[in-house]
Amino acid sequence: MSTPVRVRFAPSPTGFLHVGGARTALFNWLHARHTGGTFVLRIEDTDRERHNEEAVRAIYHGLRWLGLDWDEGAEKGGDFGPYYQSERGPIYERYLGILQDKGMIYEDAGALRFRSPRETVTVHDEVCGSIPFDLSNPGTHPDMTVRRPDGSWIFHFVNVVDDIEMKISHVIRGEDHLSNTPKHVELYKAFGVEPPRFAHIPLILNPDGSKMSKRDTGASVQSYIQQGYAPEAVRNYLCLLGWSPKDNREILPIEEIISLFELKNINRRSAGFDLDKCFWMNGQYLIQMPLERFTDLSLPFINAAGINYGTREGLVPVLALVKEKVKHLTDVPAWIEFFFNDDYTYDEASVEKSLRTEGALGRLQALGAHLANVEPWTAETIEAAFKDLAAALGVKTALLVHPARVAATGRSVGPSLYHLLELLGRERVLARFDRTREKFFP
Repeated sequence: MSTPVRVRFAPSPTGFLHVGGARTALFNWLHARHTGGTFVLRIEDTDRERHNEEAVRAIYHGLRWLGLDWDEGAEKGGDFGPYYQSERGPIYERYLGILQDKGMIYEDAGALRFRSPRETVTVHDEVCGSIPFDLSNPGTHPDMTVRRPDGSWIFHFVNVVDDIEMKISHVIRGEDHLSNTPKHVELYKAFGVEPPRFAHIPLILNPDGSKMSKRDTGASVQSYIQQGYAPEAVRNYLCLLGWSPKDNREILPIEEIISLFELKNINRRSAGFDLDKCFWMNGQYLIQMPLERFTDLSLPFINAAGINYGTREGLVPVLALVKEKVKHLTDVPAWIEFFFNDDYTYDEASVEKSLRTEGALGRLQALGAHLANVEPWTAETIEAAFKDLAAALGVKTALLVHPARVAATGRSVGPSLYHLLELLGRERVLARFDRTREKFFP
């Protein structure tokens, strides 16, 4: 019988959730979902001086925003807790005692060190292959500290203990941890435990080839939340940083990614981060997503902008009209504000270009009178009325469209004008034309 798949994401809460950490969590989550396994969230907070409770909440929020639900762990509980390392002291004491009884721990200037067997350790990795590490030279590979003089634990020791105790079957983490892995294998052997299967995933690089750090543009998951990215778009993009479906497709539903994801298909080479590509993918997701989902994602930004839209039922048709124009969800309030506020501001450049030109006032007045008789009030009949009046006046339709748009919305760009006017309704459109003429041509 095969061992049940149990994977973990074990971040240190010393800053906001980094794109690299999010990608690591995602690959663990995908492997768990692909195999029907368990995804564990463990908080590695042994470094109390750098511990940041706000960062812990940011980790929870970032994972949930990406849709990476964990099956057990911090905030959820489970059979292998506690899931905060700061609460697992007695467990570490017990495992330290095991090594002490074997004569594998010695004191050095107040610190406790693990006595290396001084062997060549071969790490068998699902992504990188089998790699031998010669640990025989104490000059280049000194005995690792497991406990500092102040009593705090070292990452390598508690990481291995926790993975043993939580029955982790696969350790999927960044390639920067590969050099630590032979030390961990030594500890597993010392405890008489078979190591988990390792999969070290490629580093994420900036466009200039440098390793992406927390300070780089696009590195914080929180920045995508604040800028109004769709979480499914960011998640899809992160899937492609080191993995691909092998058929050149890029936009895939998460269900299909889960079905296709296998550790053996993770790329060996480093992954280049391209914020422009992520931006493009976000736009594609926003265009293609169902209107109900688009509404759900837009509402926090609309509410934050203080737009009094009335009911959701009244809001949805407006969002349907502007949806194809939106590139970030933060754009939504600016696209819809004039729908719900008759006292909107006018863009001065648009006024100069479309209203303060010869004959604009007369054409706008004639258009209002013409639209007053349009029946029924639909985008199709409104468009026909524009074209009929333009023909009667002997002008291009654009000389009616541009003043009408600025008069009705205060700006020169927006969604389909005829559908926009239909949605506003005849009474509001004609009132806006009158208001505009009074404001700029008293």
